[in-house]
Amino acid sequence: MDETLESQVQFLIEIDKLKTIERRTRIIHGDRLENDAEHSWHLAMMAFILHGHANKEIDMLKVIKMLLVHDLVEIDAGDTFAYDTQGNTDKHERELKAAHRLFGMLPEDQAEELLSLWMEFETKETPEARFASSMDRLQPIIHNHQNEGDTWQKYNITSDQVLNRNAEIANGSATLWKYAQQIVQDSVDQGILKQSGS
Repeated sequence: MDETLESQVQFLIEIDKLKTIERRTRIIHGDRLENDAEHSWHLAMMAFILHGHANKEIDMLKVIKMLLVHDLVEIDAGDTFAYDTQGNTDKHERELKAAHRLFGMLPEDQAEELLSLWMEFETKETPEARFASSMDRLQPIIHNHQNEGDTWQKYNITSDQVLNRNAEIANGSATLWKYAQQIVQDSVDQGILKQSGS
């Protein structure tokens, strides 16, 4: 078999493991937790549908590629909960090591492309990365609002924590940040998200 094709197929088999990585957020229409593959697919769809709200003109294909790649590293590094301050201290090192292993399975040109996309998402210095990141932050807010604040309540998260953690949505889309803030306020009003200080 062709060596390039074999390495590509082996990579695709390896990344099927993404379906086994559970996140802390419950799916909207069911009682189970979302997995990383579902999360990545949903973000790609969100970007496709919501790209008209980006602060700047963006390369949609690049954004979608970035969203499909950004969590692959969690196959090795695991999903680090957004509000886990301890887990976030060495998150980048663990994920960088995973990126080199996973993307290194591919032919050199593709390995470099995927690593570059992953690094761009991490550094958030381009309009594409900032918009992709805003999708990553907005999606769990929508999920929690739709499932009675499941994760927020389970981990005793407050409205200030949600707002502080997700303020960078504004870097990708001022419109979507305004929308996210409204969701947070609605969640507080509905009693499914604890008001900070109460």
